[in-house]
Amino acid sequence: MEGGRGQHVLRWCRRRLPVLQWLPAYDLKANLAADAVAGTMLAVQQVAQGLAFAVLSSVHPVFGLYGALFPPIIYAIFGTGRHVATAAFGITSLISAGAVERLVPSNTNFTANNNSSVLGLSDFEMQRIGVAAAVTFLGGIIQVVMFILNAGSATFLLPEPVLSSMTTGAATHVVTSQVKYLLGIKMPYISGPLGMFYIYAYAFNNIRSVRLEVFLLSLLSIVVLIAIKQLNEQFKEKIKVVIPVELVLMIAASVACYCVDMENIYGLAVVGHIPEGIPPPQAPALNVLADVVIEGFGIAVVGYAASIMLAQSSAKKFNYYVDDNQEFLAHGLSNVASSFFFCIPNSAAMARTGLLYSCGAKSQVACLISCGFILVVIYTMGPLLYWLPMCVLASIIVAGLKGMLMQFCDLKKYWNVDKVDWVIWVLTYVVTISFAANVGLFFGVVFNLAIGVVRVTRAKTINLINMKEENCKIIEDVQHDSFQQVKIVSVTTPLFFMNAKKFKADLKKMNTKNSAIIKLSDDTNKSEENILLNPVSNGGEDFHSPQPSAARGILILDCSGITFFDYTGATILVQIYMDFKRNDVDVLFIHCLSSLIRALQHSGLKPEDPVFFDSVSAALDDISSSKACSKLSDQSEV
Repeated sequence: MEGGRGQHVLRWCRRRLPVLQWLPAYDLKANLAADAVAGTMLAVQQVAQGLAFAVLSSVHPVFGLYGALFPPIIYAIFGTGRHVATAAFGITSLISAGAVERLVPSNTNFTANNNSSVLGLSDFEMQRIGVAAAVTFLGGIIQVVMFILNAGSATFLLPEPVLSSMTTGAATHVVTSQVKYLLGIKMPYISGPLGMFYIYAYAFNNIRSVRLEVFLLSLLSIVVLIAIKQLNEQFKEKIKVVIPVELVLMIAASVACYCVDMENIYGLAVVGHIPEGIPPPQAPALNVLADVVIEGFGIAVVGYAASIMLAQSSAKKFNYYVDDNQEFLAHGLSNVASSFFFCIPNSAAMARTGLLYSCGAKSQVACLISCGFILVVIYTMGPLLYWLPMCVLASIIVAGLKGMLMQFCDLKKYWNVDKVDWVIWVLTYVVTISFAANVGLFFGVVFNLAIGVVRVTRAKTINLINMKEENCKIIEDVQHDSFQQVKIVSVTTPLFFMNAKKFKADLKKMNTKNSAIIKLSDDTNKSEENILLNPVSNGGEDFHSPQPSAARGILILDCSGITFFDYTGATILVQIYMDFKRNDVDVLFIHCLSSLIRALQHSGLKPEDPVFFDSVSAALDDISSSKACSKLSDQSEV
């Protein structure tokens, strides 16, 4: 007993702590070199994007470095995605910024104790990161609750068109938020419905305020980043180490800014002082949790949606399994734990996942190695980042979103495959850019469900089956005039409350349209509408139409398509059985689930009625026997 209980606990631990599965089996000789290279390249990208996404989240840049250090460690223990690098992300940072700017706006006035003892930063900065950490904490708690509720099983509600459109729209928001840095203009914080359009309107109205040197540096940075990354991708088979273009650009821009004194001469905005070291853990501002509920849900749902899309994509590409529900736990604990270390919300990102692909990463060891390098940066290289221009950080963000923005190309695929998905994509994108990522995701899911309901209720529910040659031979032996018609109909869909009534209407409509006797041709395969059969007379004459008064029909329902059903579906089948019975048509069921047979019997069919068969041949064989004929012809109407 105790041994069995111990095995159960061990299995549970291995399932909830995936690190216990992959780490003991890790092949140092085969995988460490690739993971080390990938981890090094990832660290370079994490430093650049961490600083940038912290600014995007309206907090001090140093907190982006913390967000690149702690979350990957937690995810490596609990996560199931081998190529998921969780850290600060543009979409979640933008959601967090909404709460920060609302609760601690830029015009906040601190009259007392302007400097905090933590990191030497101002109280203003510490209040802002307190709100951002509270959003991180609440988002993580919601994700853990969703794990407990097994919400991962509902990922079918997040189809690819909705996720693709939402992430593309969110990427558009992130690019828009960087316009002020790319152009070098001062702009108030703008958010809310249609906020993106107001930002572009403001930039257009203040076009004379654009600093040409900032715009040219931004444009040059974006071109260099995209061009070098394209070369890395094109020649990845020939070069073993990709060019760390973000690091090179950051160093070059910082040196140039320092040597030319761009901050004072041209008014170029720079990152500024980066504190060294890691402060002791501290609880986030829990007193503001009630004020950040909307952002918390946005982080929980949007962050998970973006992450699970990338995790499933990598799992499909490299043939391994991702547990959708376990991912809720991994990301939830990652957010909750990191919120005590001044971290902004985190999730997976397409750019980081793509980097791990191109560098040949094998496991989460690559992410752990990157954490080691980031720790070195935090303790040694902070002062060197002082002169890094903000427009270069903005350029890194924009270039990193290239993959998401390129999802516009998916429109052609959706148009060719299913125009309804094309419409869903376009409308979800419009709602996302007009409001926010969480609103767009909610709209996309609800709209997709509504379209699905309409398509289910209007979809074809039945199909007329062509009689096969062997079944025709059975019918040719029937000599009983009491059976003049046999119809075989396949049910092509599950039967439940949404489509049950339509199924009944379709069946009666089909029966009305095909009431005339259709003769069998010599070649059964050419008889596409061969569903009504007549027995051949003793003289070998052609099929003839029987007298309606003497005819008793047979309807065979192939129920193999009823993979699930509900009470309404079972009731409808019984009603069909009784209605046809009253009209001199006997209904037989084939390929029924055992649960469906029990449901039909509980709903009114008698267990002794010979109406359930394993195949068409078995049903036809039963019809051809004189005993079955006498039983069916003598049945009283229900």
